[in-house]
Amino acid sequence: MPRKILVTSALPYANGPLHLGHIIEAVQTDIWVRFQRMRGHDCLYVCAEDTHGTPIMIKAQSEGISPEQLIARIAEEHRADYQGFLIGHDQFHSTHSAENHYFTDLMFNRLQDGGHISKRSVRQAYDEKAGMFLPDRYVKGGCPACKAPDQYGDSCEACGATYSPADLIEPLSTVSGTAPVWRESDHLFFALGRFDAMLREWVHSGSLQDAVRAKLAEWFASGLQDWDISRDAPYFGFEIPGHPGKYFYVWFDAPIGYLGSLKALCERRGLDMQSYLAPDSKAELHHFIGKDISYFHTLFWPSVLHGAGYRRPTTVHVHGFLTVNGQKMSKSRGTFITARRYLEHLPAEPLRYYFAVKLGAGVDDIDLSLEDFTARVNSDLVGKLVNIASRCAPFVARGGGQLAAALPDPALYREFTAAAPRIAELYESRDYAQAMRKIMLLADRANQYVDTQKPWVLAKDPAKTAEVLAVATQGINLFRVLMVYLASVLPSMACDAAGLLNAPLSRWDEIDTPLLGTALAAYQPLAQRLDPKVVAQLVAAPPADTPTPQLAAPQAAAPPAAAFATVDIDDFARLDLRTAKVINAEAVEGSDKLLKLTLDLGTEQRTVFSGIRKSYAPESMRGRYVVMVANLAPRKMRFGVSEGMVLCASGDDDRVFLLDVDAGAASGMKIS
Repeated sequence: MPRKILVTSALPYANGPLHLGHIIEAVQTDIWVRFQRMRGHDCLYVCAEDTHGTPIMIKAQSEGISPEQLIARIAEEHRADYQGFLIGHDQFHSTHSAENHYFTDLMFNRLQDGGHISKRSVRQAYDEKAGMFLPDRYVKGGCPACKAPDQYGDSCEACGATYSPADLIEPLSTVSGTAPVWRESDHLFFALGRFDAMLREWVHSGSLQDAVRAKLAEWFASGLQDWDISRDAPYFGFEIPGHPGKYFYVWFDAPIGYLGSLKALCERRGLDMQSYLAPDSKAELHHFIGKDISYFHTLFWPSVLHGAGYRRPTTVHVHGFLTVNGQKMSKSRGTFITARRYLEHLPAEPLRYYFAVKLGAGVDDIDLSLEDFTARVNSDLVGKLVNIASRCAPFVARGGGQLAAALPDPALYREFTAAAPRIAELYESRDYAQAMRKIMLLADRANQYVDTQKPWVLAKDPAKTAEVLAVATQGINLFRVLMVYLASVLPSMACDAAGLLNAPLSRWDEIDTPLLGTALAAYQPLAQRLDPKVVAQLVAAPPADTPTPQLAAPQAAAPPAAAFATVDIDDFARLDLRTAKVINAEAVEGSDKLLKLTLDLGTEQRTVFSGIRKSYAPESMRGRYVVMVANLAPRKMRFGVSEGMVLCASGDDDRVFLLDVDAGAASGMKIS
């Protein structure tokens, strides 16, 4: 039966650019949402810009603009970055909206009427130089628990302890750098401890991962403290009704932003919002968040919802932090990669795939190793997945452009479709890493089938044209199954593949029936190999003021220039020279120099444009072996994309001579 699901991811804060830590969460969420829709479920995905608080106010002041101008600009940047990574929000709203203001006031009044709000005087840090009370995060000092220096005034990043700014060792204001003084101010508190029993029941209802439950047990054991939900003016946010000069703490109205965004979406589409929020709602509510904000989403948020008369979350899915090359993202180390920086260098889908490869169902940290990222994408997406289509589609085209009427190996097709229930279970449980492993094992199986059948050999015999088409049809159908399994991870590639197949890839059950007797469109490259040099540019160079190392002693004079420029052995070792068999060669219309070569490297096929047409006729190339540079970055040309280079010798008379490969060589052999 179709499920009704509301999904959210954490709200990005509107005081700076999105970085890849934001993107990994958005990708994790987006994959799950797209998968649910492919399964036929009614699944909405809402998010919003988190816009309130002292940091927004101070940043706007520093830029000489209003907070409203700042958050509008940042929101547009965030929307563009999310869209660049193919994140499909149904609604991306703002916490500084009429809808969120409505729900924030409504829920506060309900909590106050229910006796869950109290007022008491608080001794609070005050910056005399700046003339303002300081939020906890604007006071830093030594952790009172573990003594770690330079910790925020609400919690320690080193040991996880929570405390008040007054507990810090030698506290300082981050606004002025001066030591704060302590003043009394009336504040409003939410009685979190009243919800202890409800929270314990909810926590053990299957709503959380084991690691998160274990952490919550520590907080329960230490006792749930009342939560200060008010801040003093000046503060950018919503003023608390009935309490002039007091504003809602950003962490009170930020999660309510989920509901404000849903309200805007329901009004736009004419949906029944209460069907998602009523205590007896049969709809599901899923939150995707990082482990640094699990405290707010697993204690405060369910209690606020329950106290205001709304349903609790079905599940809170918590993930770990993202590191880059094994290090915490850091501007000083150059490993702080913004979403925009990535998109300026590379397409989104390779990173979406790599994040899927790394994301399990737990809360472990995830590392983006740029070297592994490059190798994994080139191996899996180009060398395995796309390779199936690029090998088989040309044979369908040569056979008339239409798939065969039957599969030559229906049992193999059933083997692929039989994996659907288990892969679906892995997606459902967010164990994308295991799902990707199973899918790529199937991709290996599909390539093995093509290797065993050798349609390029069969194609030499005109009597076997039907057999070649049947093999290619089998391969295309196996590729189609894999693309359905990967469509939620690679939505743009799935769209391009659907164009090739002239058939949709939008539902999980489309693979129940193979695609037979239909026409294929002309094959276009579905993915490009990643260039390690381009990937390396994601990591910023050290700051310009980094001192340049000085030589210990003067260097000897350079030797006279040789007749040829020299390279060392490390430079040469970076070239991946391979033998490749020419499966097909054809003249390029519009060029009197180029041949379009289809090369077989054993594990994959490549298209290479080579300027050898004046010396070699297309028919003379088919079946011979050449030497190619296999790790040359793809080059986009007017006639298509060239995925390597064939090595030749050239003379003074414009003639070229291919390097011969000795008899006995096979496709893909490494030249050494």
